[in-house]
Amino acid sequence: MGLRFETRGSGSPWVDEVWTCTSEHVTQMTAVAGVRWGLVFWEQRGRSYAGVSGPETTSGTAPVPEGATFTGIDFAVGTSLRVAPTSALVDGGIELPDTTRRTFRLDGARWETPGADDAEALVERLVRAGVIVRDPLVTDVLRGGDPAVSGRTIERRFRAATGLTRGAIRQIERARTAAELLAAGALAADVVAKLDYFDEPHLARALRTYVGRTAGQLREGSGTAIALDVAQRRTS
Repeated sequence: MGLRFETRGSGSPWVDEVWTCTSEHVTQMTAVAGVRWGLVFWEQRGRSYAGVSGPETTSGTAPVPEGATFTGIDFAVGTSLRVAPTSALVDGGIELPDTTRRTFRLDGARWETPGADDAEALVERLVRAGVIVRDPLVTDVLRGGDPAVSGRTIERRFRAATGLTRGAIRQIERARTAAELLAAGALAADVVAKLDYFDEPHLARALRTYVGRTAGQLREGSGTAIALDVAQRRTS
């Protein structure tokens, strides 16, 4: 037993993924680097909690509330909270106050706590209220656009909107994709070629920095609980 972790994509342009997780007989996990911020809701021993999670720039060990159930919303890169810039959330987060089973407080107002099936409805309400905003230039660049501004301006806007450089976003996303491919059974040499790593030692360093696993551990499904969907389904 460990973490029972499931994710789904979203049709909302504001949301990347919605996920659920149940922790059973596990008190810590390997946290994987990620470029998105999120809202997280969980229950443990009859109490309800809510928080905002920030991007993570490296892998590490994180505590897990045992016997808890989670629902999370990971937001699209380039979005942010009006009251908490994403740059202020990098490698951290905040717990939201005054949370009950039915509601939570954010940006001075009370909102209904969502389940996995109605996460997008909450996001729509937050967007309409101006609680969640986005930088259209960052969104345009991520979609392959070539805005008529300098590279320095683009980099500054990326840092302001995401807390990360474009290079860091690419490196973290590539390492996560590599980990998912390896966990699904791909060979390290094939991952190197598919994702354009220089060689296997470069892949190994990226996995160590951003995922906290070796290629062999990912392929074998070994190690402690990990916050990575494909790998976790094999090791739960």
